[in-house]
Amino acid sequence: MESRSRSGAALRLLNSDWVRPILLMVILLVLWDLSVRVFGVPAYLVPKPGDVVLAMIDEWPRLLAESVPTFTATLGGFALSVLFGIPIAMLIAGSRTVEAYVYPLLVFSQSIPKVAIAPLFVVWFGFGLMPKVIAAFLLGFFPVVVSAVQGFKSVDNEMMDLARSMKASRLQTFQMVSLPHALPAIFAGLKVSITLAVVGAVVGEFVGSNSGIGFVLQRSIGNFELPLMFAALTVLALMGVVLFWVIDVVERFSIPWHASQRHKAGLGT
Repeated sequence: MESRSRSGAALRLLNSDWVRPILLMVILLVLWDLSVRVFGVPAYLVPKPGDVVLAMIDEWPRLLAESVPTFTATLGGFALSVLFGIPIAMLIAGSRTVEAYVYPLLVFSQSIPKVAIAPLFVVWFGFGLMPKVIAAFLLGFFPVVVSAVQGFKSVDNEMMDLARSMKASRLQTFQMVSLPHALPAIFAGLKVSITLAVVGAVVGEFVGSNSGIGFVLQRSIGNFELPLMFAALTVLALMGVVLFWVIDVVERFSIPWHASQRHKAGLGT
């Protein structure tokens, strides 16, 4: 009986939400190490996972310090994406005239490579934080707008008619009907936006910066310090995962009534 309870506890632990991705990462690291050793891949092409771990331990204070500018630029660009993206999405969803003028322009702007125009931000705003924030904003802005427009347009017309029949004001209708129904789509866009904002911040640091994880990547690639480069990429990945997780936690507390959150609760049990 005791052995069954132990095996059941072990099985629940393996199926928990936080253990499974860690287990997958361990498997991938083992496959990575075996592939490098079996195929004899030179260290200047792909380093061993152990070398990356040693580089991360040795350079951790530097990586931690350099992650602060990247993190700041990411949050700044993401905040601008939310600040401008959701109101513009409301205008697009509420007016076909605005949609006809603005939406094609937004789609057109996304076809322009951000790496190509990032040097302009350095010319206009210098080598400070602003070019990185703008680059992060440009990458994170579009997903917020698209998802929010989809969310506001998906509101049931019968619910809107019910609110009007109850003499609700436009603000009350927005608070009680439009926004709650649009929140699941908005949070989906925010999750995409926060990860793209990390990429945008690094793009800005590639173009012109003397600090940040992007600067560390540029220097390590130039000096063929591949373990340090992979360690910097790991820090970026962790930053994206943490920010994504924060948005996910906020979503769980904001819309616990949504079907997706009930599904997550069911999986957690």
